[in-house]
Amino acid sequence: MTVPLSILDLAPLRHGQAPGESFAASVALARLAERAGYRRVWYAEHHNMPTIASSATSVLIAHVAAHTSSIRLGAGGVMLPNHSPLVIAEQFGTLAALHPGRIDLGLGRAPGSDRATTYALRRSATSADTFPQDVLELQAFLGDESRIAGVHAYPGRGSRVPLYVLGSSLYGAQLAAALGLPYAFASHFAPDALTDAVALYRQEFRPSEQQAVPHVIAGVNVIASTSGEDAQEQFRRAKRARLRAFARADVRLTDEEADAVLASPQGLQIQQMVRYSAVGRPDEVRDYLERFAKQADADELIVGFQSTATEDRLRSAELLADAMIT
Repeated sequence: MTVPLSILDLAPLRHGQAPGESFAASVALARLAERAGYRRVWYAEHHNMPTIASSATSVLIAHVAAHTSSIRLGAGGVMLPNHSPLVIAEQFGTLAALHPGRIDLGLGRAPGSDRATTYALRRSATSADTFPQDVLELQAFLGDESRIAGVHAYPGRGSRVPLYVLGSSLYGAQLAAALGLPYAFASHFAPDALTDAVALYRQEFRPSEQQAVPHVIAGVNVIASTSGEDAQEQFRRAKRARLRAFARADVRLTDEEADAVLASPQGLQIQQMVRYSAVGRPDEVRDYLERFAKQADADELIVGFQSTATEDRLRSAELLADAMIT
């Protein structure tokens, strides 16, 4: 294995699927990842999205952790503007107490939702403006000395749950470098600034108590199959599903209509979002990921298995592990 591999799991929901089925699939994926030697599995906070079930991120982490024994689990990430740093410190302090040495906390600045949902979350539109201060406040709650006199996280205090800054722009890279934290770039859906952001992060990184040297995690999409044609067909289905997720709730596109949109100028956004995608037979996926890791100057890759069917996502994870880990 040339670069450590981790997994990003959004607990995807197909139309008509019950959330419990999605959570069972997340447990199955984490168990497979644990057996196969993946480094970690992260879950992302999104809201008001009918195709994603990972909104209550800390609850899902607790559930999966209870059904695994050794693999690291965490948030990729918690959207900190939606929350009080104290509450997140308490949640992840609880997770760390229940599952010592296994919990990560990735932090994002975006709300993970639209404006109406931000209001429903009771957050201000300007909440993201205090993200750097909120990260420091959260870090202190997880350490020994609170930045708010007389207020501590119980549990959480002294747990030192490792923090990661997530981003898709130069802002996150600069913040992660200034704070001496690992940096995870969302190149699996926002690829444009990858090269510049990683270069800036490495150039400006300042060692910290948590992190002595820079550490870059780059996101990439993966669909692996024993048949290249089957992998490409799964990729077409995945892009159709992504397009439908952006469509209005009352719009039901046929496969032919979705393909027509994806082939049009209006569909370029979807094609651009999945620019970094390894699709094909296991050897083709391995070769792509090795090239991508060098191109991204990444210390670790976090892969999102994009197949729409649970059994195909699990098979992709298994084939990739066989090709790159075992």
